[in-house]
Amino acid sequence: MTYKYEHLVRNINDYPKEGIIFKDITPLLQDKRAFQEIIEEMASVAEELNANYIAGIDARGFIFGGALAQRIKSGFIPIRKPGKLPAETYQQTYELEYGTDTLEIHADAASPGDRVLVIDDLLATGGTAEAAIKLIRQTGAEAVGLCVLIELEFLKGKEKLHGIPLHSLLKNP
Repeated sequence: MTYKYEHLVRNINDYPKEGIIFKDITPLLQDKRAFQEIIEEMASVAEELNANYIAGIDARGFIFGGALAQRIKSGFIPIRKPGKLPAETYQQTYELEYGTDTLEIHADAASPGDRVLVIDDLLATGGTAEAAIKLIRQTGAEAVGLCVLIELEFLKGKEKLHGIPLHSLLKNP
């Protein structure tokens, strides 16, 4: 499927801080055809990679990840910001294009032999994706790929994936 939905991604200048151009996907999410087609494309990726879990990165990765897990009848693993998961967690701190942040995963979220596809809305500098992949590996599971709605290629985030397959639906919108 080829998407012609770039016009549904709104650029917000200087958000969350000066110099950043935020990619607002809410108009795309409100378009039921676009949203359904995106989930179908992500489902094709998940099925091709034989994923039995979908891991969504807090917070916009949850939107696609939950719908995708439902579509392919898999489990869903939330990768959250600190303090949001109630049981024992693994934690990973990483660099953002505008600071640092931390992600957590439940220590028992996946097991050896599990094949996990990581989902997020955007790949920029790659720090968030790299942290999520490291967290999946800490559980003993295999991170089989990363699927994002938007890839900002000029920020070279793909380089931080260390060979993990990347599927991006929109590039540099």
